[in-house]
Amino acid sequence: MTTPVIAIGLDAAQPDVLESWMAQGYLKNMNRLREKGTYGRLENFSAFSAETPWTTFATGCRPHKTGYWSPLKLQNGTYQVKTRAAYEYEEFPPFYALGEDYRVAAFDVPQVRLNENINGVQVSAWGAHSPQVPSGSMPSGLFQDILNTHGEHPGLHKDYAVCLDLKATNRLRNVLKTGIARRSAICQDILQQERWDLFVTVFGEAHAAGHNFWQLSQPDHPLYETFKSRVDADPMLESFEAMDQAIGEILSKAPDDARVFVFSAHGMGANTMDLPSTTILPEFLYRLSFPGQTQLFSQDDSNAELKPPLATMENSYWERHVWGTKHDTNALRKFLRRKIHNRLYKYIEGFVDPEREGDIISPFQLTKKTQVVPFQPAAWYAPLWPKMKAFALPSFAEGYIRINVEGREPGGLVAQEDYDSFCDELVEKIGRMTDARTGIPMAQEIIRMRQSAMDDDPKLPDADIVVVWQEDYASDSIESPDVGRIGPIPHYRAGSHRPEGFFIANGPGIEPSATLDGGHALDISPTILDLMGVPVPDHLEGKALDLLREEAAIG
Repeated sequence: MTTPVIAIGLDAAQPDVLESWMAQGYLKNMNRLREKGTYGRLENFSAFSAETPWTTFATGCRPHKTGYWSPLKLQNGTYQVKTRAAYEYEEFPPFYALGEDYRVAAFDVPQVRLNENINGVQVSAWGAHSPQVPSGSMPSGLFQDILNTHGEHPGLHKDYAVCLDLKATNRLRNVLKTGIARRSAICQDILQQERWDLFVTVFGEAHAAGHNFWQLSQPDHPLYETFKSRVDADPMLESFEAMDQAIGEILSKAPDDARVFVFSAHGMGANTMDLPSTTILPEFLYRLSFPGQTQLFSQDDSNAELKPPLATMENSYWERHVWGTKHDTNALRKFLRRKIHNRLYKYIEGFVDPEREGDIISPFQLTKKTQVVPFQPAAWYAPLWPKMKAFALPSFAEGYIRINVEGREPGGLVAQEDYDSFCDELVEKIGRMTDARTGIPMAQEIIRMRQSAMDDDPKLPDADIVVVWQEDYASDSIESPDVGRIGPIPHYRAGSHRPEGFFIANGPGIEPSATLDGGHALDISPTILDLMGVPVPDHLEGKALDLLREEAAIG
């Protein structure tokens, strides 16, 4: 006989921040669960920290086993990146696809596709952050029923803002508050339908709150002192307080004998990834391939005095600001690119920035041609990839580098026999890159992903080299003895991912007021199954956390 389990995820919630808030008397429901149950921190993988956590959670497998590394995929034998979206779950299904013997309700779990082996109800992409799957449900009419009764999530695909745009950022406060309240009501309705063996939902609002409100909440962000007086409250705490209230409301409808598992598979911190991965690394690799040349951020800037972090953007538009730094010998084009208002620029953009051979593509042309999001300057360089020895792939987290290898890439420039020595040289030069403000080395870890250039294992990532950036300071500019200064760049998202999560387990047989550290995100799925009393499949790579007292486990 199974014990019902209520699993509630807080997407990208940072454990030390939550711990601090609980110690200050906030998050009363989570703190109550923690005091009456077992708490612990979880590790996750340091690389691919934005793209893989929910696939890792759902399959219970490492990316090396699933072969899923990113929703963006470089097409074999080309220089084209296309959207893959979520993992297909054909080889390794969601761990809660348990067949006819168990009743499961899964509401709005990010990046998990609908699965016929889940016996119960499933709802996908109602309000998840970056769901990577279409909106839908099983049974098929359930999604529309939910919309008719509770309404849509106002933040679906719209839960983001550039952190320098306080008007757009403040708009998200009510968006997330409304989404949280509606999520609570929907979950309560589902829980009251029947006694589920497993009920699982994930608050995507936690992810959005971290990305968008970090600079208004946490002192470790470079813009905190500039912006803290411009808001009337801490919007990130405000969002988590609303989620905490919703957790209490949801659990009020749970069976009395249910075990509760509140968790996050990864965390959040000041954004140390976006600018280095999306903007600095592609320009760095361009300059290495074309010594003495620049595309963005003139070499003249290298000798200028470094000004404080930017608190405004040209034309209040991040892509326009960054694109406005493009090197150009034509003074008129350079002026128009940077200074003309957005309303007028769209009419002259074809004149100022027509597609030219041997040039990067503008974000505005990119939007018309591909599905790759325009805030990825790495994709702006794609027309030049065939002429570069190494190039940066679009990334939502760490820096991903592809080597342009002869016999693998259509215009390969690095001989196969030179692959190792070239990678070594590249690693050395990246290691010399420092934050321009603090002098901190930019690379915390540099990982080689292949044993050889022609290793064609389909489960390997597209990247040959992954750069895990330092987490001490949210860099907006770097210095390099090899290519000079790159930046300063306006900050884009305030928060970025961290490879650490947490869990709170509460209920029958679980030790009260206990701490259990040393777990991994891979352990979440086998732990939930163990709490249910369901056998853990052999292919899951984690282990069930030791949460149950012996008599409860035997019983």
